[in-house]
Amino acid sequence: MTEYLDLLMFAALVVAILSGFPVAFSIAGIAVLFAYLGWALGAMDISLLGAFGQRVFGLISNQVLIAIPLFVLMGALLEKSRIAEELLDTMGRACGSLRGGLGISVILVGALLAASTGIVGATVVAMGMIALPTMLRAGYNPSVSAGIVCTAGTLGQIIPPSTLLIILADVMSNAYQQAQYEQGKFSVEALSVGQFFAAALIPGLVLVSLYLIYVLVRGALRPQDMPPADATMSKPTGREVLGAIVPPVLLIFAVLGSILGGLATPTEAAAVGAVGALLMSGARLGRMRGLILISAAALIALAIAAGVFPVRLQRGDLGAGSYVAGGIYIALAVLGLIGVLAALRNVLAERVVHDAVTSTMTMTAMIFATILAAGMFSLVFIGLGGEDRVAYWLANLPGGATGALIVTMIIVFFMGFFLDFVEISVIVLPLVTPSLILLGHDPIWLGIILAINLQTSFLTPPFGFSLFYLRGAAPPEITTGHIYRGVIPFIGLQAVGVAVVWIWPALATWLPRVMF
Repeated sequence: MTEYLDLLMFAALVVAILSGFPVAFSIAGIAVLFAYLGWALGAMDISLLGAFGQRVFGLISNQVLIAIPLFVLMGALLEKSRIAEELLDTMGRACGSLRGGLGISVILVGALLAASTGIVGATVVAMGMIALPTMLRAGYNPSVSAGIVCTAGTLGQIIPPSTLLIILADVMSNAYQQAQYEQGKFSVEALSVGQFFAAALIPGLVLVSLYLIYVLVRGALRPQDMPPADATMSKPTGREVLGAIVPPVLLIFAVLGSILGGLATPTEAAAVGAVGALLMSGARLGRMRGLILISAAALIALAIAAGVFPVRLQRGDLGAGSYVAGGIYIALAVLGLIGVLAALRNVLAERVVHDAVTSTMTMTAMIFATILAAGMFSLVFIGLGGEDRVAYWLANLPGGATGALIVTMIIVFFMGFFLDFVEISVIVLPLVTPSLILLGHDPIWLGIILAINLQTSFLTPPFGFSLFYLRGAAPPEITTGHIYRGVIPFIGLQAVGVAVVWIWPALATWLPRVMF
């Protein structure tokens, strides 16, 4: 029996999670229970658990993972200040007169919100409350409407910045280093979050294109499912469209541009995004809008100028021009600080900060508690011989490296019916990805096709998170059956997306190779 403790451990974990007990406690509890069983039966050296302290320290000192709460805060500020709602309303009125136009606008807004917030729940709830009633009033098929809203919301997991890509970058970097050690290389290369953000851009746009093509084709073949909106719907003015689109686009350029351009680390870029979201929220919600906009322009000018002409005032060989530039930079920084304080005053008055920080703390605590518990689980699983068993199975599957990856993708897909992407990423992937890399798969390409696969877990019943989010935000006439039927074509489109990136790996590897 002792040689099968690792398999029993994994089976017990699935049962515990499906029982509805909190995930982090389920993972940690199963790990402790089987560590004791393994020690009592002589199948495991209990001293292995001494490495857990190092894992905890590595987690809390990981500079990459600090970006997660900052990106979550950025998205929460945009959602709580109703900037996302304004964008949805404007785009819906702009495209609503086209056949399938409302569906197109929801997908485009989902892509924009994905690139500026990266939070699935906030996007799905916002679109479920705003866009879904409008689509139903326009005569859209309820299943089609629910499917479009659910799927557009999940784009936040594949279009950077996203928490999934940050976690995957950490997991794949560790797996890549482990694979290099096993190959006898002791001067190892690491992978960065920026590489994964760059790698996910084109595949993310491929998915958006597939969704848009589906909506256009279905609108042409079955016009009764997606008729044009009511002609009485007021068209937005050019100024309204620009006012809704330009701020999120500028935020996207500030965050992604600074990462991909090598100007900032993901954590620094996340801080820039959080400050940008604060300024956008403050400008929309309260007084002194002009001052806040001027201060935002001052901060942008400061970032550009400091990058073009850096000044180090502590040096002793500076000329007059450097001192003048330093004085200008200080003035721009002070003006920016005044604008940030004004924006903070506005969002505090509207309780936006309270709600955004509460949401951020809840989501961050869930993610980090799960990662910590998974660290304990993986230690015990390795101690019971599970890692060696997984490596042996993958190496001996028919079809070699391709067969091993196909089986892994199928397993990850079906796990997505029952587990969240965080659990799969931090429990399952560290066990299989080192072996897949040793079999010859490119780690960045591997991470991206796994990311698209994991994105599907938000849509697969019975535990797809997007389905729950929409069920809570949808009007009464939308049933659970409508939601389940609506997402089926989009699950198929995501499988097509995986196939496209599989057939043309350069879609994921070309941009990071060029930029990094």
